[in-house]
Amino acid sequence: EEKLNLDDSQWEDIHVVTGALKMFFRELPEPLFPYCFFEQFVEAIKIQDHATRIKSIRSLVKKLPKPNYDTMKILFEHLQKIAAKESVNLMSTQSLGIVFGPTLLRPEKETGNMAVHMLYQNQIVELMLSEYSKIFG
Repeated sequence: EEKLNLDDSQWEDIHVVTGALKMFFRELPEPLFPYCFFEQFVEAIKIQDHATRIKSIRSLVKKLPKPNYDTMKILFEHLQKIAAKESVNLMSTQSLGIVFGPTLLRPEKETGNMAVHMLYQNQIVELMLSEYSKIFG
């Protein structure tokens, strides 16, 4: 609804842009990873065998509603490009997982397992970045 002037000097600070992106995803009525998928993604990331873990995550991603899938694919492609420039921006896949995990993927009701959930949220985002081509390819 708002007209944004992207030439405005406030958008020169990458932290402002990143904060706006995170706020957009945080304020969605439902996270990019819908609530009903939260436990399934957590169970998938717990799988010990790496190849099976990737297949499970890929299968869940393919079951997402199309708008969620399309947005996720573009977002993770972008985040993967950021991770590729880690030597310049210091943002590894692990760092991006920490920053975006809890924003994109969260349970509908917070329980006492917040610290454990946060670990899984980070790991899910990190895996999806490091294995982007296998998950979205």
